[in-house]
Amino acid sequence: MELRTQSAVVTLFAAEPFAPGRPVLLGEAEARHAHVRRVVVGTRVCLVDGAGRRAAGTLVRLAKTQATVAVETVEQVAPLPDVHLLVPIADRDRMLWLAEKATEFGVTSWRPVVWRRSRSVSPRGEGVTFRQKTRARMISALTQSGGAWLPALYPDATPERAIAACPAGTRWMLDAAGDRDPMQPIAAPATIAVGPEGGFEDDERTALLDAGFLAVHLAPLTLRFETAAMAGVAMARVALSASVELDHE
Repeated sequence: MELRTQSAVVTLFAAEPFAPGRPVLLGEAEARHAHVRRVVVGTRVCLVDGAGRRAAGTLVRLAKTQATVAVETVEQVAPLPDVHLLVPIADRDRMLWLAEKATEFGVTSWRPVVWRRSRSVSPRGEGVTFRQKTRARMISALTQSGGAWLPALYPDATPERAIAACPAGTRWMLDAAGDRDPMQPIAAPATIAVGPEGGFEDDERTALLDAGFLAVHLAPLTLRFETAAMAGVAMARVALSASVELDHE
């Protein structure tokens, strides 16, 4: 049986493994979500675990800090073609907004990078506590968008470590001095590097180019980092979808 997330069905996040015919216990955040959405005992819900598993079940218990769902059917959802994002450590609120939208676009991984100009930002989104906030924002976006996969969330990295960790494949560096026509053949995995406010320093740009990144210019005006990131991801998703369709013809 293939499961479909419908607009009338509330989706909840399950941190614990689930299987058909077994109840699964949800934590305080999901219990609060159920209360906010006015879900009552006996309501059918959808569960996701962020690792591609989606389940249909019924809410059988709801308290202030816990909820229990009786799982009926489970499916494994195939991931989208890989799109990895190197994001600048920057303003906290704007990074959280980007984390939400990146999840809605099915970004495969999220790696914050301490570019040189990132150090002048205050307050900036970095460290373990902020990574936990980022994950919570991503989970919220996942359940609201109907997705099944959370981005892999990596610790803060230097430019050198971030570049070394990039998979082979298409590599874009979003840069005002780049190519104005980036819509060329693209293959997954794709990696998109986004610079901080003010852009990359010359040595950072050189390091990316030496690592095989293509400098891509997205718009005639200067974009904020979160706008540039989502524009780049959207373009990559469109191009990868077109490639998949051609392969199936």
